[in-house]
Formats: sequence, structure tokens, C-alpha cells
Amino acid sequence: MTNSQPQANPLLCTAIEERRLIRLRYNDRERIVEPHDYGVHKGVVKLLAYQVGGSSSHKLPNWRWLEEDSISDIELLSERFAGGRPTESREHHKWEKLFIRVKPDDKRRK
Repeated sequence: MTNSQPQANPLLCTAIEERRLIRLRYNDRERIVEPHDYGVHKGVVKLLAYQVGGSSSHKLPNWRWLEEDSISDIELLSERFAGGRPTESREHHKWEKLFIRVKPDDKRRK
């Protein structure tokens, strides 16, 4: 019997739980991100991350959707980030299944 339920990557969960930056390859380009939400969105396992460095065709820092199937070479970095970031809409995306979400910032951002 096969399990059709998506399984969470323990390294991504650890990064979110510990609020640690990660270096990864996405579509064969290196990125450095703050991982924020991780789960199933619109039927696809995705990571919602705030990209702070690495390769990008857009201005950084910025929010990025990363499909798990296109992620490789995940490396947990020692650098930590404060936690959740405010969004313009102040609303979270709707997930079919949320594996883990970063906890809010301990201190109010100014």
C-alpha cells in the first residue's frame, strides 16, 4: 500500500521551527531565504519564503513561492531571522495542508 499523502521535509521544518536562513538551489539557481510557510497550496507542495540573497530576476528582498519538486541542496545556515513578517494585505494564503508556519516576530517591527 502506498502513501499518497505528501510528507514534510524535516530540514525545512527545522529551519522554520528554529527561524534559520537556508541556502538552496531552486531551478538550478542558488537562493538564500527565510522559510515562512510550508505545505500544500493549490495541490502542490510549496515553501513560501522571503528571499534575501542569491540569484533573482527581481528586486531583493522579496517573497517567493518555491515548489518543493524544484528545490535541491538545502543547507541550514547558522544565521537566524526574527520570525513572521507583515504582509501588505495582512492575510495569510489559504493552504490545503499547512505542515508548519514560522512563529510571529517576538518584537513588533517598526
